[in-house]
Parts: sequence; structure tokens; C-alpha cells
Amino acid sequence: MQTSQIDFAAFGSEHLGAALELSRQAGWPHRPEDWEMARALSEGVVAIEGDRVVGTVLVTPYKQDCATINMVIVDEAMRGRGLGRKLMHAAIELAGDRPLRLVATAEGLPLYEKLGFRQTGRILQHQGIAAKVAAPMTTSAATMTDLSAVIELDRQAFRADRADLIAYLAKVGELAVVRSNGRVSGFAVLRTFGRGEVIGPVIASNLEDAKALIAHFIAVRPGVFLRVDTTAASGLSDWLAEQGFAHVGSGIAMMKPSIPSAESGTTIFALANQALG
Repeated sequence: MQTSQIDFAAFGSEHLGAALELSRQAGWPHRPEDWEMARALSEGVVAIEGDRVVGTVLVTPYKQDCATINMVIVDEAMRGRGLGRKLMHAAIELAGDRPLRLVATAEGLPLYEKLGFRQTGRILQHQGIAAKVAAPMTTSAATMTDLSAVIELDRQAFRADRADLIAYLAKVGELAVVRSNGRVSGFAVLRTFGRGEVIGPVIASNLEDAKALIAHFIAVRPGVFLRVDTTAASGLSDWLAEQGFAHVGSGIAMMKPSIPSAESGTTIFALANQALG
């Protein structure tokens, strides 16, 4: 059977509308603004059949430290033709020699394993409507003078320089911090995303501080749909469920090759989202 030709091109702003339609077809909640944020921080490739975009992939670099591969989508009518593998090869080429990270679905897992990625943990998606709760006494809104400390904490926990991401989040979202001995020892971000708002990243030195940072934003958003992507190892999942945020899905964190663990005293309790880590 004759198949049509698939061409590949750099992902540009002119492809955002088609990418949005592909993500909706896949059941993802992304808004145009969510795609624009991902594209602004990333490089990418689109697969084109005729004049129709039938696949996407983005690579988000964090300096030379690492990159995340994300927004891997193949039009449902094109599946089973090896297009996902071709998009992944294009993404790996874009990333150069950077170590790579991604969050896989169960369906994508076999391909990523064949490409040399290894599982490092599970990501648990929690979401629900924020209840009325009292604001914790240990947190406060961040100030611009806190930004350098927030960036450094993020670098310690993520083991990569994500200064561009954190600066972007500071412009489009809200930051909260917790302090120890007068110094920033943890932070969280709240921003609009998908069906409502997402809390993340959340980075802290202990579980109680992480809970307080999340509670800070629950307290200021009663009645709002909130999402948190936490790690299975964080210990937050049961507590989030108790706050009314049900566990609704899982992903598989993967790396190629492995990356050293976070520096002592810093833990990632929630991701910015599954695309950005």
C-alpha cells in the first residue's frame, strides 16, 4: 500500500494552532497559552503530511546541564507507522549531548526503553477543587529579591540550571516561599494551566514545608480547580487526596543517562508540569 510522504520542519509559531488541535485530540488540557510557554522555552520539530501537521515534539534545554523531551504527539490516524520514533530521533538530535529526561505514558514506554531511557520513578497527577483552608503561618509571598535564592534551590534539587524557566514562571505566576533562619529554604509556584491552575514546582527541605507551600496556594484559591504533579517518592500523594485532590493518572519518569541525585537538603515534591520537569 502506498503511503504519503512525511516531511519534518522546525516548530514555529505558525504551528501552534495545529499543535493545539493535536493535544485536544489526545485529551490533553493545554490552552494556547500553555503551548506558547512550552514553545518559548524550547526548540521543536513538527511532522507534516501535505499541509497538515500530524506530529509534534519539543526539547526544553536547561543550559548544557540537561533537556526534557515533551509534547510528543502523533495524530491518531498516523499511529503505527513509526512516526513517534522519527520524532524522538529528531528530538535527541536537537538535544545534542545533553542528558535527557521525559515523563512517559505506559503506551510510550517500550519505545523510550528501546531508545536507551531508563525508569527513575513515578509521577502522580492529583487534581480537584480547592477547599476553604486557613493559610499556613510559615509561608509568605516571594519578593523579587528572593528570585536568585529560588533559582539556586531549584538548581540544587533538579541538578540543572533552570533559571530561564523560573524567571518565566515568576512573570506569569505567583511564588511563595518558606524561610529558615531568615533564608529561603523552599518555594512553590502557582500559575494558570489547562482547566484551572497548577501548583509546581514545589521544592523544599522536608515534607511539612512542602505541604505548607501547597496549602499556601490552596488557601488563596478556594473553589478553583487545582492540579499538582507529585512524585510517588515524595510522600505527598495521600495528603493531597485528603485535601480533596484525587489521584487521576500516572506517568513514568525516565532519564538517559542517569543524573546524580539532588544535593543534600533539597527535594522536588512537585513538578512544574510533566513536560518541563
